[in-house]
Amino acid sequence: MAASEPDTAQQQLDEIEALSSIYGDDWCVVDEDEKVYCIKISDCLEQPKWTLCLQVILPPGYPTAEPPIYQLNASWLRGQDYMELANSLEEIYVQNLGESILYLWVEKIREVLIEKAQSSDPAEPDNKKTSEEVDEDNEDDFLLDYQPVQEESIKMLNFITSESQEDEELPLIQHGNPITDRRSTFQAHLAPVVTPKQVKRVLEKLYENKKIASATHNIYAYRIYCEDKQTFLQDCEDDGETAAGGRLLHLMQILNVHNVLVVVSRWYGGILLGPDRFKHINNCARTILVECNYVHSAEESSKQMGKSKKIKKDNKKRT
Repeated sequence: MAASEPDTAQQQLDEIEALSSIYGDDWCVVDEDEKVYCIKISDCLEQPKWTLCLQVILPPGYPTAEPPIYQLNASWLRGQDYMELANSLEEIYVQNLGESILYLWVEKIREVLIEKAQSSDPAEPDNKKTSEEVDEDNEDDFLLDYQPVQEESIKMLNFITSESQEDEELPLIQHGNPITDRRSTFQAHLAPVVTPKQVKRVLEKLYENKKIASATHNIYAYRIYCEDKQTFLQDCEDDGETAAGGRLLHLMQILNVHNVLVVVSRWYGGILLGPDRFKHINNCARTILVECNYVHSAEESSKQMGKSKKIKKDNKKRT
């Protein structure tokens, strides 16, 4: 007889608590309500060469009646390697029907990574991120690396920042309310910045948060007004979500905001959103800019326009 819903919920809870205890900081809760979790798995070396992020969504029927929905995130994991590993995980599920299998999956993946590290193959893994929605005809081809993106993103800023930044103050970082659509979650983060050093410091601080570091994409854009040159210093980063950084920067230009950095984190939930993902990224960004008083809300803008019209009308009457 199939287990009741409370039974499966308790089994899931027990398994999650056990995995959290076993894997510590490598285990991350992405969205507790949607039962989305991820774990960073490495080859056990002191300086891991091969890493992979396993993201799982636990459906209501897991483990008794439904398998976990999983995503393997590693840019080096392609073609035959991907198929072989996916087949191994599915085989483990079939051999252990009705049982909790996440621990078995993690250790199988670790075994594969250790074999790669010990093999004579000198090839370095390719750690560049790609967008999972570049080709919507092939959903299995979105393969992303869990390696924290901050290393590449921060390197982009090194050409305009000096080595010494101890004296640079870390700005206050604000976090917006998350938006969830078809299991993908978007959340914006904002900080006031007046120098590229501050941009770098804010990014470093954000990536210290393991949940943000585990996001599928961390898209950002910033604009700094240089009064001495009467011009803007601005840049953006897609972090694998093609064109998202440029769209975010364009939004900030339209809103005419400056001296601010906006980062939007996206945790991919396994369902392609198409163009809607850009709408959510921009909505998150605009909302936090309004909340932090960088731009007026639509309601306030209409009030301001009403006031200015009234002033003009009064002036005409006086004339």
